[in-house]
Amino acid sequence: MTLNLDNLPEETKKKIQELTALGQNLEFLTQQKIQIDTSLRETELAIEELTKVTPETTVYKNIGGILVKADRNKLLDEKKSYKTTLEMRSKTLEQKTERTRKTFETLQKSLQSDLQYK
Repeated sequence: MTLNLDNLPEETKKKIQELTALGQNLEFLTQQKIQIDTSLRETELAIEELTKVTPETTVYKNIGGILVKADRNKLLDEKKSYKTTLEMRSKTLEQKTERTRKTFETLQKSLQSDLQYK
């Protein structure tokens, strides 16, 4: 069944547009969360590996596609700091996603109710 938008009230059309925008925003937030969580896992692995080696071990860090010799302790501190930042971002995105999902579901139910009576 195809819905003819021309015959719908303006309020319903606005709800449909808002629902579409919320769906796109939800998809964007989900993709961001996946990227952050991937970076977080990579950072945790790097911290784990740096913890295994002695401070005298030669280590390198990737800067703009090249490897540069780095101090192990400084690199470990950088990675730990970055991990904290990623954890905060992940938590914030999780909260935003949940709020957006709830708004989406509420609007979806409202719209379904509106359309049942049309």
